Amino acid sequence: MSYNNIDTALIHGGISIDERTGAVNIPIYQTSTYKQDGLGKMRGYEYSRTGNPTREALESLIAELEGGKDKAWGFAFGSGMAATTAVLSLFHSGDRILISSNVYGGTFRVLDKVFDHFGFTYRISDTDDPEAFEKEITDDVKAVIIESPANPLMTVTDIAKISRIAHAHGITVIVDNTFMTPYLQRPLELGADIVVHSATKYLGGHSDVVAGLAVVKDEDTAKKLAFIQNSTGGVLPPFDSFLLIRGIKTLGVRLDRHTQNVQRAAEFLKGREGVSRVYYPGLKDDPGYEVNKRQAKNGGAMISFELDEGYDIDKFFESLELVMLAESLGGVESLVCHPSTMTHASIPQEIREKVGITERLIRLSVGIEDIEDIIADIDRAIEKARTV
Repeated sequence: MSYNNIDTALIHGGISIDERTGAVNIPIYQTSTYKQDGLGKMRGYEYSRTGNPTREALESLIAELEGGKDKAWGFAFGSGMAATTAVLSLFHSGDRILISSNVYGGTFRVLDKVFDHFGFTYRISDTDDPEAFEKEITDDVKAVIIESPANPLMTVTDIAKISRIAHAHGITVIVDNTFMTPYLQRPLELGADIVVHSATKYLGGHSDVVAGLAVVKDEDTAKKLAFIQNSTGGVLPPFDSFLLIRGIKTLGVRLDRHTQNVQRAAEFLKGREGVSRVYYPGLKDDPGYEVNKRQAKNGGAMISFELDEGYDIDKFFESLELVMLAESLGGVESLVCHPSTMTHASIPQEIREKVGITERLIRLSVGIEDIEDIIADIDRAIEKARTV
């Protein structure tokens, strides 16, 4: 079935009805194994690590939403890092991966501390500068990992342009689409080869499930990733798959409210005394505004900002009442974090400072509460943090 709008696909996409019973919600098939009718006579499933109907419904849904050409080209994992690890397992010893200059700390950590053990290397690249990116390419580079907007400085990469350059050199393009989701941005249509998500964030949307997703756009890669998923076993359980399907159904209405709120929050912070810089590609004077406008529906719902020297950052966090200091993002509630000591602490300080992840940087995930309440809470906290 085809749909004219992604809002409809969010609800009816993939395997949305249980064919056996007609249930309008796919049941939670909470089973580890399946009865076989004889040797080699299975009813489509044999063991839930290999395949489960609830997880399959989710995988077919994310494949359709991201533009995978086949429902079997979507994959669900136990976390976003499990999805990233499985995708990186497609590559070999001696291969080099280029990563965006400000990338999620977990992605940096798994490359720096885990895959390094297997002769697998990485190099940080300014993917927002296509000319600089092309100069980083050497014969051993086999893939590039892009975040756009990147975490936490909201740097925008021209996915289509980087994909053209990468493909000319035989390089696989992997895009972490966590911040935008397919509702706001569809990297496969822009030229990427693989999309990954921490589905814990906006796709789940309620801070009650940890999950990861991946979608590929060619059959050969799909077969390889399916083999890795089954062999390594980091699959998403049936109940979590059910929760994620339920969360995705309201993704459109939630993100409409999230992005409406973040635009107001960005404009407030930009004019607020004590805030030295605001990072949000939905602002017209942001360096990534024009590129982001071409490839995404809007600037997303994440924003980062820096406090001036005359403000105590610890006091700022302690003074918040509505907005919560916590890891993660993308839930209905507003959350703040301190990237240099939380999400990006695994990145060495000299690298953090070089790319601009300073001690005064704050990342804000704007929720769907009343925006006036969110702004008032942040405003009070900034005022209480004033030291001069």
